[in-house]
Amino acid sequence: MGQLRLSGGARLPPDAPGAPASPPLLPPPGRRRLLALLLFAMLALWLCVLYSCAAGACASAAPGLLLLRGSAPPARRAHNPAALSKLLLLRAPGSKGQLSPEQENDDEDDDEDDDGGNNNSNGGAAVDSPLSPISSFLNGSGTKRLPQAVIIGVKKGGTRALLEFLRVHPDVRAVGAEPHFFDRNYERGLTWYRELMPRTLDGQITMEKTPSYFVTKEAPARISAMSKGTKLIVVVRDPVTRAISDYTQTLSKKPDIPTFESLTFKNRTTGLIDTSWSAIQIGIYAKHLENWLLYFPIGQILFVSGERLISDPAGELGRVQDFLGLKRIITDKHFYFNKTKGFPCLKKAEGSSKPHCLGKTKGRTHPNIDQEVVQRLREFYRPFNMKFYQMTGHDFGWD
Repeated sequence: MGQLRLSGGARLPPDAPGAPASPPLLPPPGRRRLLALLLFAMLALWLCVLYSCAAGACASAAPGLLLLRGSAPPARRAHNPAALSKLLLLRAPGSKGQLSPEQENDDEDDDEDDDGGNNNSNGGAAVDSPLSPISSFLNGSGTKRLPQAVIIGVKKGGTRALLEFLRVHPDVRAVGAEPHFFDRNYERGLTWYRELMPRTLDGQITMEKTPSYFVTKEAPARISAMSKGTKLIVVVRDPVTRAISDYTQTLSKKPDIPTFESLTFKNRTTGLIDTSWSAIQIGIYAKHLENWLLYFPIGQILFVSGERLISDPAGELGRVQDFLGLKRIITDKHFYFNKTKGFPCLKKAEGSSKPHCLGKTKGRTHPNIDQEVVQRLREFYRPFNMKFYQMTGHDFGWD
């Protein structure tokens, strides 16, 4: 075998000069079909991953592919509309040594969206990162909708915690970064705003959160013009503690600002509080709420306690899920308390199998504030707090 027989009976080896070429060896037909199916499956998977990356969702699912494409993770891409709008915003110098309101809001974005290396799979992304490229592909069949619910405030009240906890719910899809549409980017139009939203399927709720909306005079009318049925959520916190937390955040970014005490008073001798300082003004909740009640009934606004969001996150999330008309899926089993940070953490974050705590900017140690100043602030806020309790029908126990 393997030799050619000549007419005279002699044989030539297959590789001898003049010997005809051997036919190519082919796998059996069954094996060829199997190989074709495998190649088709690999091609389909590759196309699916490419589609996911185009949608900005393959940072964790296909890091190798990102490297091949030369792309940065979605949270850092300059073509992200929300990120781009933030880059376009100009900063103006603040007065009294503190950051301007625009800067303070930007800093809120930076803090709120910083995952601090704590296993947050979608911290600063413009939209939720799906669980896998496959889920991203399936979500492509969804629709981008204007939000049915908006977390409108307040800064340093616990809005990021609430949003992160809510995103565990399978029927909640939320923008990760703060769009600032109704306060800064309104001239871009609702089409631009809608494009920032994640795709949702029937039965899912689209959400966003921008804490500065609550203190923006034009925001209530603008949201009402979008939809009078929009559900609003306000996370409130003891206004004195909130002001100190606000100052602490600013201090971390601008260490040379004046002391909290000097910023609090117009005149320390007379004890006159400076309500033009945003850290003080934000905490006058009753004043801001009056503006919202011109456009929305009180029953369309849910007030979440920032304190109870820490001490009983499942309880507060239960109220939020009821308000949004969602099944109570987020319960005690989703949380554990991190004693080091002093905050509840998720046992499993959305899109991850690992525990997730809020970023390193959460739980900063507050500076020591003169207790006389703290007491004076409590006296200042007391009548506003009482009015706020009456307006909301809820005593938050700050006094």
